[in-house]
Amino acid sequence: MSIPQSGGGPIESHDQLAQYLESGCKPRDAWRIGTEHEKFGYCKDSQKPIPYDGPRSVRAVLEGLRDRFGWAPIHEGPHLIGLEKGGANVSLEPGGQLELSGAPLETIHQTCDEVNEHLREVKSIADEVGVGFIGLGAAPIWRHGDMPVMPKGRYALMTDYMDRVGTMGKTMMYRTCTVQVNLDFASETDMVQKLRVALALQPVATALFANSPFLEGRPNGHKSWRSRVWRDLDPARTGMLPFVFEEGFGFERWVDYALDVPMYFVYRDGRYIDALGQSFRDFLVGKLPALPGEMPTLSDWADHLTTIFPEARIKKFIEMRGADGGPWRRLCALPAFWVGLTYDQGALDAAWDLVRGWDAETREEWRVSASRDGLQAQVGGRSMLALAQDVLNIARSGLKARARPGLGGMVQDERHFLHALEDSVETGKAPADELLEYYTGEWAGDLTRIYDAFSY
Repeated sequence: MSIPQSGGGPIESHDQLAQYLESGCKPRDAWRIGTEHEKFGYCKDSQKPIPYDGPRSVRAVLEGLRDRFGWAPIHEGPHLIGLEKGGANVSLEPGGQLELSGAPLETIHQTCDEVNEHLREVKSIADEVGVGFIGLGAAPIWRHGDMPVMPKGRYALMTDYMDRVGTMGKTMMYRTCTVQVNLDFASETDMVQKLRVALALQPVATALFANSPFLEGRPNGHKSWRSRVWRDLDPARTGMLPFVFEEGFGFERWVDYALDVPMYFVYRDGRYIDALGQSFRDFLVGKLPALPGEMPTLSDWADHLTTIFPEARIKKFIEMRGADGGPWRRLCALPAFWVGLTYDQGALDAAWDLVRGWDAETREEWRVSASRDGLQAQVGGRSMLALAQDVLNIARSGLKARARPGLGGMVQDERHFLHALEDSVETGKAPADELLEYYTGEWAGDLTRIYDAFSY
């Protein structure tokens, strides 16, 4: 989840809200790729989640990264809660999950180098303090009471609010991990087409990256429990957003939607002020109960946009949010998947042609079925495997057309980063299917073996 936003002055007119989003428009040659991924940390001897403080802890890992690899610290009060370097940052999720929010990079070759360097740095520190990290969509064994609580004011407010608006908000916060990619748009028209494709095809990403079939020590009946969790979190700020597909959708319509999402907080002077359930519309006219008489800034607006959690969302870029956390090959595969679909106009048009006839009910059916059945999903007589194959063909063509070489020109383009997904379609198995096979076979129901087998 996001660190506090900064750099925005006072909001003096409603038009600034849409202008803030529109200011993200960039020419094609300035488009970049930002990859974010979360991972669970655990104590190697006990396989329990790592606490915030102590010799084997989140703080120990952050301090090691700071001292050995030159990351600059980010504090909230006295607490070290993140790091930053070269346009990237390392932050904490509510239950101690460690997240890399990568720098905006030009190619997936660079993205994969960044991922590998980060995992190498983390492992070098973690090994010394007796900690391991694993990439999964949901904690396979831990119960909510096992989870530590990170010392971040934002999370304290959210935790208190979650049970008022849904049943699985705290599960999302403390026991799930994701990988996502952030991509640019050239114009409002380009944003609309990309966001529609992103929302419609997010279930394909969910199925291909499904990696959370366990909860509290046993199979949970879903290939992506993380995706299932999001359906009972908070209907005001999650979902597939049917209005995005309506005629006339654009930046202004997104503003209207965001203004209808209840607030969580306002960040002032290093602390989070409780604005739970209050309205940003009231804030715009100086009538926010949390800060009576005070007017918002663009930083407040940017913060509020980070509290909206649909399957894909826009800020000054588009975030693809439907994939489970996973093994390192998939951390490079997700940007390849979405860059291939959206950064070449021919591929983007083909992807839109594939889904433009779907109605809201069909899109939601794919979402539900993908979380439950993964690559075995069926909707309206069509199989997810067939759909995923069509989508991967489009992504492959888009990466070929981009023609971004790597390894000093030894690799022509970025298509090889799709190999992990192509293997899944060929075998019909996402990571969740492989985990279930281990569980019922070699592991004989002993889920503790997942840590040695699948840690980074």
